[in-house]
Amino acid sequence: MEVINFIHPDAKIGKNVEVGHFSVIEADVEIGDGTIVGPNATIMNGARIGKNCRIFPGAVISAIPQDLKYNNERTIVEIGDNTTIRECVTIHKGTHDKHKTVVGKNCLIMAYVHIAHDASIGDFCIIANSAGIAGHVVIDDHVIIEGGGVSIQQFLHIGRYVFIAGGSGVRKNIPPYIKVARDPLSFAGVNTIGLKRNGFDEKTIKELQDIYRLIFVQNTTIVNGIKKVEENFPESKVKDEVLSFIASSKNGIVKRLIE
Repeated sequence: MEVINFIHPDAKIGKNVEVGHFSVIEADVEIGDGTIVGPNATIMNGARIGKNCRIFPGAVISAIPQDLKYNNERTIVEIGDNTTIRECVTIHKGTHDKHKTVVGKNCLIMAYVHIAHDASIGDFCIIANSAGIAGHVVIDDHVIIEGGGVSIQQFLHIGRYVFIAGGSGVRKNIPPYIKVARDPLSFAGVNTIGLKRNGFDEKTIKELQDIYRLIFVQNTTIVNGIKKVEENFPESKVKDEVLSFIASSKNGIVKRLIE
């Protein structure tokens, strides 16, 4: 049966790429070897898609941003190798701010997720159905957004190995290695299961638990908790990472544990 789709002759299509019925691939598009584009997908100018990706029906990649300041500047969307984009995901290209929107390697972006302009998603991230990621958000590697309906406000930063519970509204930065849940969103412990699955040793996990217990649980304010960590913990990579993240969080961080 004849495959009916539109692939612009100027698009750069790699080897062994499959394109399903009624899909559209515009001129300024690059698709890496082995990628599968399902039926009814729309790959617009500025898309840079890696190798061995899977793009499901209804996805729209590299549409112009929903930002009234956008003035048709030439910007792009980058998607890393081995990433899966499920049904009806929308990923908008960047603006003059960063000139690109990025989704890393080995990610799973589930159905109906929206990733806005100038956002940056790291490697090995899983973003569950119907999440809304606003413009300029930075999500570091190995973040899991579990369950549907998570909404992340613009300009926020989500640290490495964070776990965000379904239905959460994210309005503050989230430091690395923790779980967050409840309403309003607050600290729910160290992401122990995720860290074990990714090869972190017990000593490092225990150190993170002790650090975050001081910051979020055993002190009346986060500022007091940070001071206790500085005074009581020897220098280490994870201590430096946690404190540096908090110090650079001009938007503030999620709430301390509230019973």
